[in-house]
Amino acid sequence: MTPDVSPFRIDVGSEILDDLRTRLARTRWPEAECVDDWSQGMPLAYTRDLADYWADGYDWRAREAALNRFDHFTTEIDGLDIHFIHQRSPHHDAFPLVITHGWPGSIVEFHKVIEPLVNPASGRAEDAFHVVCPSLPGYGFSGKPTRTGWGVEKIAQTWETLMGRLGYDRYGAQGGDWGAAVTTQMGRNRGHCVAIHLNMPIGRPTAEALANPTEEEQRALAALAEHRRWGTGYSKQQSTRPQTLGYGLVDSPVGQMAWIIEKFWAWMDCDGHPENVLSRDELLDNVMVYWVTGTAASSARLYWESFKVWGEMDRVELPTGVAAFPGELLKSPRSWCESIYNVTHWSAMPRGGHFAAFEQPELFVDDVRAFFANFR
Repeated sequence: MTPDVSPFRIDVGSEILDDLRTRLARTRWPEAECVDDWSQGMPLAYTRDLADYWADGYDWRAREAALNRFDHFTTEIDGLDIHFIHQRSPHHDAFPLVITHGWPGSIVEFHKVIEPLVNPASGRAEDAFHVVCPSLPGYGFSGKPTRTGWGVEKIAQTWETLMGRLGYDRYGAQGGDWGAAVTTQMGRNRGHCVAIHLNMPIGRPTAEALANPTEEEQRALAALAEHRRWGTGYSKQQSTRPQTLGYGLVDSPVGQMAWIIEKFWAWMDCDGHPENVLSRDELLDNVMVYWVTGTAASSARLYWESFKVWGEMDRVELPTGVAAFPGELLKSPRSWCESIYNVTHWSAMPRGGHFAAFEQPELFVDDVRAFFANFR
């Protein structure tokens, strides 16, 4: 460990937990939705049930201890404290890998994949990774930027600095959601990153796809149109008025919970209910990372800073692997990605959605391992 890196332990103050229970008990509830599904948002009955469990059944101290089984650290880069998990493999020559989450995710997404990546069941060094999982600036236990400029490009440069500070002069990068945007930019920057792996590649329809789409492209175009019509309200608000949104979400635990859980319902491959894939403890673990740190506004500002990057399509020449999960929010066929990335590996997954490592950890680990086997 270098002098610039400090150990960190998640230790939420009891006063924050007491305040949470008080706020949950004093929730001012709206009336029920006028439909019998999620089309108007998270249903009242389920929201109340989950909030009751959060107040009376959920054990943060046990969940906090489980997250603290990993090695946490902080380091200051360009005036901002960056929090990260750095789990070194017992195999000295394991391959370094930085994995980046997005919104509304957190390092919690990776709690089921870190250990099998670090210490593979095969016992073989060639299957092992040294894993680094940073919290994005303004997210979780990282610092909250107090000035503009902390967009995707700067985060990609920061991760390069972080990996160098940890002693890695050759590494791979993986990401989904904003993590995919950061990882894509790392692929453009090159630096010491030698290959990237994505579970949400940023593709764009080709002229041929728009003029004469295949069946796969027809489905992708229909999904994109549906998302633009019904699924982009959150991003419009976060990319234009994150501060206004933050007042409500930082003040109301139920508001923060519903804002996040509705996206897990919408973006997971969960057959209509988030608890078909994740336990309510896992869902609330992720919500808690936002609540206890008060990061609703600071996390949303990444949209204000960087939403335009989704349209910037300079080609990534580094070798790129893609795990295409069927329930992904944005379904980009390989033909849409090849003008953007040097795609050398493409896996069509049998199940899973937007939160790949969280939903399908075994499929995720296997594909990451298969891709980076070519770059050790």
